[in-house]
Amino acid sequence: MLHRLIGAIVIAVSFIAAWLMMDYRQFSDAPLNLPEEGVVYSLLPGTSLKGLASEFEQKKWLSSALYLRVMARLDENSAKIKAGEYRIPKGTTPRGLLALFVSGKVTHYSMTIVEGWSFRQMLAAIQKNGEMKHTLEGLSDEEIMKRLGHEGEHPEGRFLPDTYHFSRGTTDMEFLKRAYNAMQQTLHREWDGREKNLPLKTPYEALILASIIEKETGLASERPEIAGVFVRRLNKGMKLQTDPTVIYGMGESFDGNIRRRDLRQDTPYNTYVHKGLTPTPISLPGADAIKAALHPAKGKSLYFVATSDGGHKFSTTLSEHNAAVRKYQLKK
Repeated sequence: MLHRLIGAIVIAVSFIAAWLMMDYRQFSDAPLNLPEEGVVYSLLPGTSLKGLASEFEQKKWLSSALYLRVMARLDENSAKIKAGEYRIPKGTTPRGLLALFVSGKVTHYSMTIVEGWSFRQMLAAIQKNGEMKHTLEGLSDEEIMKRLGHEGEHPEGRFLPDTYHFSRGTTDMEFLKRAYNAMQQTLHREWDGREKNLPLKTPYEALILASIIEKETGLASERPEIAGVFVRRLNKGMKLQTDPTVIYGMGESFDGNIRRRDLRQDTPYNTYVHKGLTPTPISLPGADAIKAALHPAKGKSLYFVATSDGGHKFSTTLSEHNAAVRKYQLKK
């Protein structure tokens, strides 16, 4: 009698084990119950696999939290899941879900720092970004630079215009550090390969010149020629006489028009009043503007004036320049 009972138990256990194995395999290969568009899921730091599996089961995305935990244990992945925001597409299986969380391939967002923006414009764009974690509110420019580890540096021009990709929850300070480091790498790389005999003593002076070039023209093809004019004027001890520096010096009082009295206003940035470069950059220059500043075009032109097509007319003599001004600015 006992033998028959033991035999029945063995058969029952074997049947149950076979059924569980078949059910587990079906679970492993069956897609999660996700909507057609998939889901975006934020795996918070410190979340355990047990908590993750239970949440997915409660949302009815997963048929068995226990099976997912067993799968992770068998694959030794339970301690390897990485926090972040993930996009889980329709058709993902439990095994694919674990592989995704272990891979750390989180959803990335992007933000572009535009060439020619000022530091304040860049900060305004960062503050409007909904994917970053904001920590800079209420801080002065000096406090921001101190937190970046560059106390005493003027922030203008220090951040490289480019498109940066980041995950949700990246702090604005982390974003700024990336843009700052990118600028330093670009600036010093170009400085090391610069032309000889430039009137620039330091990489920072190159950054200042590049920021002026950036604001003078939106045409990439013109940047080396604009740089050539400024370099020749600096070598000759001539004033740069460039409007964007005047505008920067006017600050919030600039209303869209430069008047004759503005050209005579004595601000540190007015290159109609002061010789040489401005005290700091006046914008965030892109890599092309930095390259142009350190590789200016050869030539003899000392003047330029904006034309109606968005470009500039370059002149060698003052009389040629005055004629160009009459033609393109005064329409005479």
